[in-house]
Amino acid sequence: MPHKIGFVVVSSSGHEDGFSARELMIHAPTVSGWRSPRFCQFPQEIVLQMVERCRIRKLQLLAHQYMISSKIEFYISESLPEYFAPYQAERFRRLGYVSLCDNEKTGCKARELKSVYVDAVGQFLKLIFHQNHANKYNIYNQVALVAINIIGDPADFSDESNTASREKLIDHYLGHNSEDPALEGTYTRRSDYISPLDDLAFDMYQDPEVAQIIRKLDERKREAVQKERYDYAKKLKQAIADLQKVGERLGRYEVEKRCAVEKEDYDLAKEKKQQMEQYRAEVYEQLELHSLLDAELMRRPLDLPLRPLARSGSPRHQKPMPSLPQLEERGTENQFAEPFLQEKPSSYSLTISPQHSAVDQLLPATDPHPKINAESLPYDERPLPAIRKHHGEAVVEPEMSDADISDARRGGLSGEPEPLTEKALREASSAIDVLGETLVAGAYSKTWSYREDALLALYKKLMEMPVGTPKEDLKNTLRASIFLIRRAIKDIVTSVFQASLKLLKMIITQYIPKHKLSKLETAHCVERTIPVLLTRTGDSSARLRVTAANFIQEMALFKEVKSLQIIPSYLVQPLKTNSSVHLAMSQMGLLARLLKDLGTGSSGFTIDNVMKFSVSSLEHRVYEVRETAVRIILDMYRQHQASILEYLPPDDSNTRKNILYKTIFEGFAKIDGRPTDAEMRARRKAATEEAEKQKKEEIKALQGQLAALKDIQAEVQEKESDAVKPKNQDIQGGKAAPAEALGIPDEHYLDNLCIFCGERSESFTEEGLDLHYWKHCLMLTRCDHCKQVVEISSLTEHLLTECDKKDGFGKCYRCSEAVFKEELPRHIKNKECNPAKPEKLANRCPLCHENFSPGEEAWKAHLMGPAGCTMNLRKTHILQKAPALQPGKSSAVAASGPSGSKAGSKIPTPKGGLSKSSSRTHARR
Repeated sequence: MPHKIGFVVVSSSGHEDGFSARELMIHAPTVSGWRSPRFCQFPQEIVLQMVERCRIRKLQLLAHQYMISSKIEFYISESLPEYFAPYQAERFRRLGYVSLCDNEKTGCKARELKSVYVDAVGQFLKLIFHQNHANKYNIYNQVALVAINIIGDPADFSDESNTASREKLIDHYLGHNSEDPALEGTYTRRSDYISPLDDLAFDMYQDPEVAQIIRKLDERKREAVQKERYDYAKKLKQAIADLQKVGERLGRYEVEKRCAVEKEDYDLAKEKKQQMEQYRAEVYEQLELHSLLDAELMRRPLDLPLRPLARSGSPRHQKPMPSLPQLEERGTENQFAEPFLQEKPSSYSLTISPQHSAVDQLLPATDPHPKINAESLPYDERPLPAIRKHHGEAVVEPEMSDADISDARRGGLSGEPEPLTEKALREASSAIDVLGETLVAGAYSKTWSYREDALLALYKKLMEMPVGTPKEDLKNTLRASIFLIRRAIKDIVTSVFQASLKLLKMIITQYIPKHKLSKLETAHCVERTIPVLLTRTGDSSARLRVTAANFIQEMALFKEVKSLQIIPSYLVQPLKTNSSVHLAMSQMGLLARLLKDLGTGSSGFTIDNVMKFSVSSLEHRVYEVRETAVRIILDMYRQHQASILEYLPPDDSNTRKNILYKTIFEGFAKIDGRPTDAEMRARRKAATEEAEKQKKEEIKALQGQLAALKDIQAEVQEKESDAVKPKNQDIQGGKAAPAEALGIPDEHYLDNLCIFCGERSESFTEEGLDLHYWKHCLMLTRCDHCKQVVEISSLTEHLLTECDKKDGFGKCYRCSEAVFKEELPRHIKNKECNPAKPEKLANRCPLCHENFSPGEEAWKAHLMGPAGCTMNLRKTHILQKAPALQPGKSSAVAASGPSGSKAGSKIPTPKGGLSKSSSRTHARR
């Protein structure tokens, strides 16, 4: 009979201070258990040594409420491997794993109790803890285990199995059934019975001292039953029931006392201690009155020697116990209990590795197996059969796996399918009434060939139904067939799955039109099957995924289904965050393909539902899903242009930081024929390089002109030095004639001259020219953003390529001017700007936004002439001051006079924006 197995902790990969793995050796309400180190590396490992070599029947794990491992693997070994010899690590054999809940539903306020049924022989058990579930409480990314319980039998004890066999033979002879419900829960009639006193929940709720008394009383009760002292056994049974309530109450008091100590509320702790002592004394006094308590029963459990819990009178007690390390004394200064939390009992499955599929079965073949849905798991990750044990559930044999299918031969079976179970009869009652029990039994059979034959027989039956059949019978037959098709679509066998698709296609395209049934029946077929088909597109088998997706696309294009617009509505449902990768990718692929086939006009697809689905899919964790969403959005933009922009964020620098949105907006630009950002940057760079090159060439030409003037002046001075010298002496002290009036070039010709507007003034010294450039020159202006002085003719180029704020400007492709990027979409959309002409046909003024004749002189006429630019503030200021000048005095600043025009016509104006320092350099030259 399986019982609780004692164990010691051999090793662990690490632990947090005060939470050693040795805590797992003690079961009590106040134990803290084991915790991994903070920010540890995964996986973490614990190795346990059982007190003897045994056959493990059941493992129980009590998880922490928030330090939860996502998965725990189990390994077993006959002997402890030498860790310093890696080749011996193969001694541990993998049993499987359990997955733990993330505990979000309870708010991390309940602990999960896992009960795992296994069948494995060994003496060493290794637990491997994988990455923790993330939550707001587990700030150090730790995993923890509060308690572990091992239940099993000694592996080398054969007398018990012989005894069990003899008992079964006697029962058979007497006509008794060991599975009789009347004997359920009695330990004497079942060799696999596990006592509730060995369950982990019992120890974790009970006061340890009371729990030990309950176990001793239970042994006395069994002895009394064997001696047929039934009155005494009845009294012991009632005492055990009362003591269980007492133990739970004392355990609760102990937890409250520990919590009070943690909070340093020592008055409350003292009160709880006195309350426990008083309550315990009252209970023990009552037991003594009934002669149920003696000194042996009151022995403290922590003082008992470490040995396996065994039944009295069993030969196990005569076996020598292996030497094991003694328990460490528990330090109480740092060992405080956690809050007493609600337990969540549940039974889950182990998963075995395929390498040990035959030898290392975790359960005997004779055990009853509840049905497990393993369709969504690959073969090597499928759970074992028969590991969930729930009271009242029907026992159903598991379906065949793919390995069984590959070995089975089609048609190699004889006989009829097995009868339907009670559950199947209730579930398929309506289909049985229409199609008959034989056909439905074949569809429900555990043998895949019977299931396939049933679908083929149904196909033939529907094809042969006469046209004159009453409508009601046709509808009932159709709905019963859809019921079986829906079940067959979930089948893991490929041939059964394909047979179901063949039958469904025939019903939609032939059966319904042949008998002239209404669209309601077609809608029923689609609505009942499309959710299951979509689920199969996420199957682990690539072949099944492709088959399901292709059939959905084909079915959506059936003329009978296309007009219903049902399938598109399923494809634009938002992707669930916990959905499988294959399912999300298949749904996106189907949407992209059907959009091309059906479009968005009267097909079930609309701009609104497709765009909302696609934009939400941009946040999906899978790259392929996001990439397909981008492709769908670009396809929608080709068809609907501006309507798509309403569902996307504005096209600005912040949005373009997201690479997906940058790709989308650049795709829009290519579709519109507009240059992308990269192309615009390349163009700006080329334009800047061209402007710099032209500026250098113009400066070089200007320097050549100045050198020529100096040469001419030197020649004239040599030829006329004698004639000019007396004349200059005669008029010495008089006013010198202007160089312009004599027509003789002067070596100081550029002195006191503005090379941009052509104005000459005695006040144009080095400082005077700086002031002129800064405030008065009509050909220059100050940039409002970087405060540099630039030529008006190159202001746009300056803002796009040279200004400190150049990143904030973009170029309008209509007017070719610089516009703030934030205002550029509205500027382009409104189309209020005056279109620019090509540079060879006209100049473009950045101040008044007007086009005028091309050429350098045209800039002077536009910016300095009275009929020119009306937005040149410097010219407006001068014109306002002109009436105030006295008659007879020439304007020193008017640049439209003969001398100014003449001087300006001799010196070509350099292109490109010039700062204040660069303008001064040109003036000095």
